[in-house]
This record gives sequence, C-alpha cells and structure tokens, in this order.
Amino acid sequence: MMNKLKQLQENTIIVADTGDIEAISKYAPQDATTNPSLILKAVQSGQFDSHIEKLAKSNLSFEAFMDQIATTVGVEILQLVPGYVSTEVDARLSFDKAATIEKAQALIALYEAAGYSRDRILIKMASTWEGIQAAAELEKEGIHCNLTLLFGMAQARACADANVTLISPFVGRILDWYKKSTGEDYTAKTDPGVLSVQEIFNFYKKHGYKTIVMGASFRNIGEIEQLNGCDRLTISPGLLEELSQDTGPLKTLLKYDDAVQPAPAAITEAQFRIELNQDAMATEKLAEGIRNFIKDTETLEALVKSKFLS
Repeated sequence: MMNKLKQLQENTIIVADTGDIEAISKYAPQDATTNPSLILKAVQSGQFDSHIEKLAKSNLSFEAFMDQIATTVGVEILQLVPGYVSTEVDARLSFDKAATIEKAQALIALYEAAGYSRDRILIKMASTWEGIQAAAELEKEGIHCNLTLLFGMAQARACADANVTLISPFVGRILDWYKKSTGEDYTAKTDPGVLSVQEIFNFYKKHGYKTIVMGASFRNIGEIEQLNGCDRLTISPGLLEELSQDTGPLKTLLKYDDAVQPAPAAITEAQFRIELNQDAMATEKLAEGIRNFIKDTETLEALVKSKFLS
C-alpha cells in the first residue's frame, strides 16, 4: 500500500508550507509557500547567513535589503520545486492598495533580475478588500497572486470576482477559533475549517471560477484527509512526515462533477465589508493574522539589523 502522502498526490497538488530548504528537498513538493513567519524561521536557522552577509555589503536601502532577503529565500526554493513559490507583501500594507501593488511589482522585478519568470511566482497578500483589489490589478499585469488569511465566503467571492490565481483558505485557525469560542471538540468531518474549505471549493466549481483553491494552516492529518481532492494543499514538514509514514487507505472526498452554473453578480465593497463584519470568526482571525505577520516582520527586521547591519 502506498503511503498517504503518495495517495494524496494522486488527487491533489502538494505544496510545502515552509522556508526550510532541507524539508523541501526531502518531500519534493510541486510548489512552496512562505510568509513573514516562515522567512523569520529561515533566517533564524542560519542557513541563509552567507547570502544575507553578501547583501549587507550592497548599498541598499533597508526596505530594499529586506525585499532582497525575502526573494533570496524564494530563489533558493525555486531551484528545488518545479512550480510556484509564494512570497508575501509586507503585512503593514494590507489596507493600502497602491502600496501593495508597488511592493508586488518590486518583488517581481527582483525575481526577474535573478532570472526567474513571473509565471513561477505568487505574490501573497491578505484577503482584505484593498488586498483583493490590488490583486485584481496585478493579475492584469501578469503578476499572479495568492490571497491569504482567508476565512470566509465574502473573501472567497471577492477573490473569485478579481480573477486571482490562487486563494489560501485557512483550516486550522478556523478550528482554533471555534474550539476557543464554543469549548467543543470537533472530529475531522465536523471541523469548521474543513467545512469552510469544502464550501468554498464547491462554490468555485459550481460556478466555473478558475481561481485555485489551496487549503492551508492544518492542525492534523485528519483535516488534510477530509480535503483530499482539493486543487492544492499547503502542508508543513511535520504533517508531510506523518502522511509519509501512514500507509492506511485514503479516499477522495472532495470533488465536483455537476454542471457548471452561471456565476452570481460580483460582490460589492459594501456587501464585502458588512458580510465580513457579520462573521466574527473571519473578522477576528483576519485581524489577528495581520497583527502576527506584522509582529514577525518587525522581529525579523530587528534580527537583521542586530546580526548583519550592526
């Protein structure tokens, strides 16, 4: 019997949710995602010290220096995966459409200068209204986007309307909120995060949206098993290892075979904001996610200053 990781790969594209070069080499995923927290871990590991030391000798502004660090990690990963690598825009720009567009263009320019086509890069940004509208403009320029920190249907609908390349609906963080809010335990089948991704996946397929659905933020392999058949799943090294060691059978549980129906009217900004406001979980987890990414970005900046620029 094949292990569950290999069975999963028959129906779903596997993406490594890490900046750890060794882990990516070991599991050979199709794509890889990074975010401020993972870039921080990568730099803390010391595996990029020699690259960063070289960059520190360049006459760069601090902002440009930090962009170079993010894309340096990305370039290393691009050499190991055949598909996309995601690099995230500074979370402090989450409510600034124009600045998000400018930062995305700057990151793409760095990748292209390093010899990598923009077709290999996904620019990540939070699924705020401003982030989604920035992505709509960037997609028209051929800059592919990954809309992250996505917790509900209002965000998913707006992303589909914007024709973004990929969304990352979070599973584990939704479960965290419900467990804390209700005090209940959930099975993999009743997991609110799993149900959310299933709803989004079915909505996209029902209406023929081309945006890729990539489940993210998993707490256990049971959640992953329930989403077998999703377009993509981005999985941490620890859970990839668990899947590789489990030889139990794995069913394809997520698929849509019915006829495509006409898409609904595009969600307006007012509708988006009121629907997001009415979803306490999505509102709180989006705000918390942005705060945490800002915190990790500031921690990374302090580390870089003390270690490489002092």
